[in-house]
Formats: sequence, structure tokens, C-alpha cells
Amino acid sequence: MAASSLDIDAPRWDQSTFMGRLKHFFNVTDPRTALLPDARLDEAKALVQSCRAGSLPPGTTEEQLFYAKKLYDSAFHPDTGDRMNLIGRMSFQVPGGMAITGFMLQFYRTVPAVVFWQWVNQSFNALVNYTNRNAASPITPKQIGVAYVTATSTALATAVGLNLYTKKAPPLVARWVPFAAVAAANCVNIPMMRQQEILNGIAVTDENGNKLGASKKAAVKGITQVVISRITMAAPGMIIMPIIMQRMEKFKFMQKITFLHGPIQVMMVGVFLIFMVPAACSIFPQQCSMAVSKLEPELRESIVSKYGESIKYVYFNKGL
Repeated sequence: MAASSLDIDAPRWDQSTFMGRLKHFFNVTDPRTALLPDARLDEAKALVQSCRAGSLPPGTTEEQLFYAKKLYDSAFHPDTGDRMNLIGRMSFQVPGGMAITGFMLQFYRTVPAVVFWQWVNQSFNALVNYTNRNAASPITPKQIGVAYVTATSTALATAVGLNLYTKKAPPLVARWVPFAAVAAANCVNIPMMRQQEILNGIAVTDENGNKLGASKKAAVKGITQVVISRITMAAPGMIIMPIIMQRMEKFKFMQKITFLHGPIQVMMVGVFLIFMVPAACSIFPQQCSMAVSKLEPELRESIVSKYGESIKYVYFNKGL
């Protein structure tokens, strides 16, 4: 296919299959793209927009277009087209997540350390959740503040409570406290940060992108899938790493380099996240669907009155 005839917005891989979505997210969550300057990202956006307008610069190759679309998808919001803040991008999940998770797993013994690293993690998560929300549903600064405080409080209460509760438990159980806190906080942080979608509904369309209305049930479905994905993303590193570290710390050479235990955990968590970030994002399609029969009665009746039985499913961006 010639570059001039390429549909830049058509999925490069089949998004109806897990493997197709996995290839897509390996592409757009590539942490190397987080190192690129804004000017390079803006160039990629300009090339994508030129392709959409059918006016490509002479000599543009298909590979250049694919790479420009990769950069565009990694750095610009799918709803608004605005450049996302660096820390909130999925391409920053590996470097950001590995550092925070590694230190959460390392410094789990004292309450002050638990409080500090859970606060850092929830601040990071709040920014990621806000950045990757469905941007068609605006949220006020006050709602952002309430969401942040609520999620952080949940994480701290869970972590500190379990930390104190597990003082007499086996060492491995205590090492799993950070994951329990992260999982609990995700169940609060994401819905709170995206509360406008739950309160007012999320825009749903037909298969051609024509808006049909707003659905609260669609919002709940999308946000639930995001919560599951985020917990899955963190689980392998935060559950398996403590087992690995507990066994490694029995070796004499590890006992001599205790100052390197933190950096070692950071690097090993990074290995998990390189695979788990795209895998977790791929569990559910980003362009989510829902049967018309499962929508709110008033929206269902509105769609049926206008289109009859021709529309069976509605579609919406669930966010990441």
C-alpha cells in the first residue's frame, strides 16, 4: 500500500483479539518514546494530521507514517488530540512504575516509609488516571482534589493497618502489604478520578462514530475494566518479587550488598512491567462495546425510536 493511500487511523493489528491488542500496546507503551522531546512529538502529530488531510509531504514512506502514528498514540489523548503530560502517559508507566513499586517493596517495614511511598504511588496514579480518562467528561479541580485525597487515604489506611496487623505474621505476608494497598486504592482512585463519567454518563456512538447519547452504565463498565487492568498490571511484580527477594536474601552475597537491594528490586520490577503494561492494557478493547439492551431504559428507548432495531451495540472509549 502506498503511503498516500494509507488509512492512518485504521488499526495496524486486529483489535478484536488479545494478541492484536498486545502488539498495539507494545507499540504505544514503548518507554523509549517517553524520552523524545515535545518538538519531535509535534512533528509526528503534524505528519498524522497531514495524512488524514490527504496532503503528505513528498517522499513520505509507509514506515515513517507508522512511526509517526506510534508517537502520536503514545503521547496524544485519543479524545482531544492534546499532548498528554509526560508522567501520565502509558509510555511512562515502566520507568515511573518500576521506581515507585521497587521502593514500595523495599521499604515496607516501618510506618513512615509505608506512608511516604504509598503517598508517592497514589500521587502518580492520580495523575495517570486523570491523564487517561475519557476526556469527553470534564472534571472540576475540586473533584480532582476529593478523588486524590480519598484514594490516598484509602491506600494509607490499608497499608498502615495491614502493616501493623502483620507484625507477627510470616515475613512474606508483610511483603505483600504494598500490593493489597495498591489494589484497594485502585478500586477507589480510578472511579473517583472519573466520577463525572459515572454521574453524567459517557458518550456512546454507533459503529460509525455517530453519537447516540450518554450512558452511566457504559461508564461503569469501562471504569470497572480499567480497574481490573491496573490491578493486573501491578500484580505479578508485587506478588512474585517478594517471593524472589525473600529467597535471594538468604544468600551470603546478598547479605553483603544490602544497600543494593532497593535498586535490584527496581530493575526487576521494570522487567515485569515491560511485559505487564501492554498485557494489562490489552485485556479489554479500548474501544469498548455494550449491547443496546443493557443500556438505561431512556437511552435504549431513544435509540430504538430513532433507529429501530438496526443498532444492536453502542461503542465508547473506556480510557486506560
